[in-house]
Amino acid sequence: MNYKNGKDVLPPNLLKELQHYIQGELLYIPKPHSERAAWGEKSGSRVMIKRRNEEILQHYVSGSSVQELERKYHLSSESIRKIIMKTRSANTAVHAP
Repeated sequence: MNYKNGKDVLPPNLLKELQHYIQGELLYIPKPHSERAAWGEKSGSRVMIKRRNEEILQHYVSGSSVQELERKYHLSSESIRKIIMKTRSANTAVHAP
């Protein structure tokens, strides 16, 4: 987040209007919702977790038990089961005719 002086970036009439509400303080102006990056898009976390979840499903389908996957991925059995169900249903939706 960058700091910018309002008088350098805002039209004078808008600056004057804003000064009625706030003076000499910092004001955060968020991006429009449509321009915000979704969680994990910039850091790559979203892609890494998706790959991990697909890998968990593949191991499960290939015969690994939930307990084995718990130990391998350091997740609870409930988390492993949720990942399997969610990833399986997402893959089914993609491959449906």
